[in-house]
Amino acid sequence: MILAQKMASKQQWLNETLHPSWQQCFESKQVLCDTQTLYQHLVIFENEWFGKVMMLDGNIQTTEKDEFIYHEMMTHVPLMAHSNPKSVLIIGGGDGGILREVLRHPTVEKVVMVEIDKMVVEMSKKYFPNHSQGAFDDSRVTLIIEDAATYLKNTNDNFDIILTDSTDPTGPGESLFTVDFYQACKNHLNPNGILVTQSGVPFMQPTGIYNMQEMLSRFFEKVDFYQATIPTYVGGAMVFGFASDNQCLCDIEQIRKRAEALGELRYWTPEIHQAAFLLPPWIKRLRADCKIR
Repeated sequence: MILAQKMASKQQWLNETLHPSWQQCFESKQVLCDTQTLYQHLVIFENEWFGKVMMLDGNIQTTEKDEFIYHEMMTHVPLMAHSNPKSVLIIGGGDGGILREVLRHPTVEKVVMVEIDKMVVEMSKKYFPNHSQGAFDDSRVTLIIEDAATYLKNTNDNFDIILTDSTDPTGPGESLFTVDFYQACKNHLNPNGILVTQSGVPFMQPTGIYNMQEMLSRFFEKVDFYQATIPTYVGGAMVFGFASDNQCLCDIEQIRKRAEALGELRYWTPEIHQAAFLLPPWIKRLRADCKIR
């Protein structure tokens, strides 16, 4: 059912149907954008509690209310774990939230963002300006509109950090959850480099975490997961895959000292940084049940 048909009802509720046996609904006060891009169905609407909300192909991507949790945790955990991150590749992230947080780090000299859908960037600048807060205009940033798998195949650049801020493994985001893609990421990491990728909500997507570990373990010596609770991603805590070949910075006093340069944050702290890697036994069993190291 297309959005216009849904909006014809008096209730004006939009359903997210990411999970086959569980839906969540958002009341829409006003639809601001409803368009078919070259790659996906993009909808932006206003909700009384969450503010502006973006959906792609019927799945919630970001909201004004809770975006800071996802963006801070995806960014500051790997950048603080690296001793001196100077170059960062952001894959996806067209709303600009990850870019905003990356640029808080004074060591960062170069950021390349590769986003497949130009319309996502344009509509995010228009309707979610607080996500990027002018980050697209920073002189350190290069925005490339291209499929990330193609970009990695053709570029000669290497990076200290690669952040995969992708949609779920369907549609245009499907190619970002493959063995070939993670091998390409590894090939374009500098020594001591770190790859972080969103790995879904394990309570609702249990295969995601062990598939991710199985693929990442082929190329990285250290593979781990950390978590954050983001209200609009229903089903419990979301996990992020963390991959590197080296022992990463974990001394909390060093992290605290470096954190002074970040300014005021709303979720990430040095203490949460450490605690996020402490996963409950049931998530650990997901990995053990698949005989993955």
